[in-house]
Amino acid sequence: MTTAPAQAGWRFRQPSVIPGFGLTLGFSLAYLTLIILIPLSGLLWRSAALGWPEFWAIATDRRTINALKISFGTAFVAAAVNVVFGTLVAWVLVRYRFPGRRIVDAMVDLPFALPTAVAGIALTTLYAPNGWIGKLLMPLGIKVAYTPLGIVIALIFIGLPFVVRTVQPIMEEIDKEVEEAAATLGANRFQIITRILFPGLAPAIVTGFALAFARGVGEYGSVIFIAGNLPYKSEIAPLLIVIRLEEYNYPAATAIAAIMLALSFIMLLVVNLVQTWSRKRYG
Repeated sequence: MTTAPAQAGWRFRQPSVIPGFGLTLGFSLAYLTLIILIPLSGLLWRSAALGWPEFWAIATDRRTINALKISFGTAFVAAAVNVVFGTLVAWVLVRYRFPGRRIVDAMVDLPFALPTAVAGIALTTLYAPNGWIGKLLMPLGIKVAYTPLGIVIALIFIGLPFVVRTVQPIMEEIDKEVEEAAATLGANRFQIITRILFPGLAPAIVTGFALAFARGVGEYGSVIFIAGNLPYKSEIAPLLIVIRLEEYNYPAATAIAAIMLALSFIMLLVVNLVQTWSRKRYG
């Protein structure tokens, strides 16, 4: 009579609202294979058919290297900026109550709903040399549109919700009384942020950075209008792939796509390792 609970604790299949572990696992693997693995395998197979000398020539082409630098560099800068200001926006939405708070909260999700081409046209209109904001910056010697700076601004716009929506739920779980208790024990604001808030928010911040960075690397619609698409200056890698496709140079397009895939995988792997380390360190 005493062995029943012990045996129940070792059951492999636990009660679940989703029917059948085998059925759900099989469906998940089949779905991932059809949607992700087969297209990526086709890309790698097509790239491998080029041969190493031709692939290396495309990979080391000066135009390809510049496009990859611009795509990954601007995505990294935009994600880093969003980590700072996205966390501040989440803090304001969680910790303060003010008129219009729900409107501000809804506006955070606007880049999700807005077509990227519309966002690109709107940003270009604002930051062009004759735009509302651009004409104010031109006398200061700051040119935004048709430069890498314009690409960064576009990627900040489309990446902000990823950081805010990742950090916000975790921040809501942190008791405000914990901060007040730390303050009563003599901790200053910097100590409260670094020793009380940051350890709990670190995994969410890293996740938000990874999501914003990944979205920025592959972004196309909101960038091509404000970038100017000047080779060696403001041309992004996704646009270069489209150009090669329009030239019917499919080997070059697949080679650039494979390079982007490899670099994205490496950088996301590094981010995931940092995220795992932060979870182990901070809990």
